[in-house]
Amino acid sequence: MSSSMIALIAVFVGLTLARVPIGISMLAGGVAYLLHKGVDPGLAAEQVMGAMLQADVLLAIPMFVLCGNFISGGSIAPRLMALAQILTGGIRGGLGHINVLVNVVFAAMSGSAVADAAGPGAVLIRMMRNAGYPAGFSAALTAAAGTLAPIIPPSIPMILYAVIANVSVGALFAAGILPGLLVAAALMLGVAYQAPRRNLPRGERVVRADIPRLLWRGVLPLGLPVVILGGIRVGAFTPTEGAAVAALYALFLVFVVYRELRAAEVYEVFRVSLVQSASVMTIIMGAFLVNYAVAADQLGQSIALWLTGMELGRTGFLVAVMVLFLILGCFIDTAIMLLVLVPMLLPTARLLGVDLVHFGLVVTVNMMIGMMTPPYGVLLFVVSGVTGIPVREVIREAWFFCAVLIACLIVLVAFPEISLVLPRSMGLVK
Repeated sequence: MSSSMIALIAVFVGLTLARVPIGISMLAGGVAYLLHKGVDPGLAAEQVMGAMLQADVLLAIPMFVLCGNFISGGSIAPRLMALAQILTGGIRGGLGHINVLVNVVFAAMSGSAVADAAGPGAVLIRMMRNAGYPAGFSAALTAAAGTLAPIIPPSIPMILYAVIANVSVGALFAAGILPGLLVAAALMLGVAYQAPRRNLPRGERVVRADIPRLLWRGVLPLGLPVVILGGIRVGAFTPTEGAAVAALYALFLVFVVYRELRAAEVYEVFRVSLVQSASVMTIIMGAFLVNYAVAADQLGQSIALWLTGMELGRTGFLVAVMVLFLILGCFIDTAIMLLVLVPMLLPTARLLGVDLVHFGLVVTVNMMIGMMTPPYGVLLFVVSGVTGIPVREVIREAWFFCAVLIACLIVLVAFPEISLVLPRSMGLVK
């Protein structure tokens, strides 16, 4: 490792410990590298901006952020909860199952785990606590179910991975459907296992006469994932264009159909979405600059040669990556793992013949587990912050759901076809 790279790491770590935002810390570290190496910062900036301008799929990120904020600002969550109650009414732990099912639907709309945990997640936790569920259990389940958002398409992390690995966004989206449903089913089995042991309350049965009304109230929100995935599947629009269609559809629902947001509130949603998107884009720009330094120092190739020399094989490599990300996920932000570590591992994956779509799916699930792994899982702090439940209570209950998610990850590593069967059947991968 060169002294210039050490300067980059020192500046980045120092600023991060000083609680400077990650994106700015990355940019500062990259500039420190350039100055120490004697490279013209203008040349690097030109290459970074050129890479971002060529990656038009990045335009999908602010659109999905906007879509998620429109969804959180209206009555879409309660409508979907009522629909889920039709399936789980009368079952012990029914609200826990509703929590997972609602997150499955929202995952097909927002693509952001934090947005789902802070928006519909807060409503679900309040409902569960009012029904008599333990506070920590309600929050931990919501955090675990929030991990579905970046696994089930559309997914913001998958969009970023597609840019980094130069793979099809559509293939990644298709690869996430079955694994996402697998994780959802595993979480519901976890709730079913805990229900009699914890004496969880039974859900309220839905009166048969109310079912048509509830279905009618929920049919339009359910149309959002159908529009996104269906439009991409039939070729009506690209994933990037689909993000804009999703935002427009959500705006149409909350502003025109349900009339829940006034013009001033719509403006506020746009303003908040702009700030959130700018924060994400700053991180991406910083990551591009760091990756420029990594490529210049040939760190990726060095790591690839080292790992290849260990003769791990494809499965061994994936297991090593899984363990590495699970450990790092306890302490490091997922953005760093995706935007900095993944580019270093991609050369090895290519050398070993690992399918990059499957690798992207494994990495995504890995990172989502990191987002709820104690002691620094972001989702744990999000659900604690929006509900007031002490973090220690959430962490105590989170270990069980972490074990459930890790079991799903092991299955996905062992059986790549779970993630590849849909992309192959659609002709998106060989």
